[in-house]
Amino acid sequence: MTDDEQRTWTVDDHLRDADPAHVALWREVVALVESCGPVAVHAHKTTVTFAGTRRGFAGARPTRHGVDGFLDLQRPLGPDRRIRRVTPYTRRLFVHHFRVTSAGDLDAEFAGWVREAYAVGQGAHLA
Repeated sequence: MTDDEQRTWTVDDHLRDADPAHVALWREVVALVESCGPVAVHAHKTTVTFAGTRRGFAGARPTRHGVDGFLDLQRPLGPDRRIRRVTPYTRRLFVHHFRVTSAGDLDAEFAGWVREAYAVGQGAHLA
C-alpha cells in the first residue's frame, strides 16, 4: 500500500488549490445538502460524501469545471444538462452524476433532487 492510499483524506484536501469560485460553489452545494437536516460528512480520496442515518446519499467536490458530484435517487431523472449520467445502483436506487457550474444551477429543481437524495439517506428506499 502506498503512502497516498494509507493517508486520511480531509475536506481541506479537496479544497486546497481549487479555484476559489468553485470552492464557493461547493460550499453552496454543502449548504443545500445540510439544509435538509443532519448529515455526516466523510472525506475520501475521490470526493466528499454526505450520509444520513441509514446510508450515504450524495457526494461532491470542486473540480476545474465547477462542482462534480452524485445524488442517489429512487428514480431516474429525465434529461437535464446538469445530469451527466444515471446508473442503476440497486433495483430501487439510481446514481445521478452531476456537474454544476454556477449558483444558478442550484435552483428549486436541483434542491428538490437533493431533498429526495436526503430521504434515501434516511432510509426512504427501504419502504
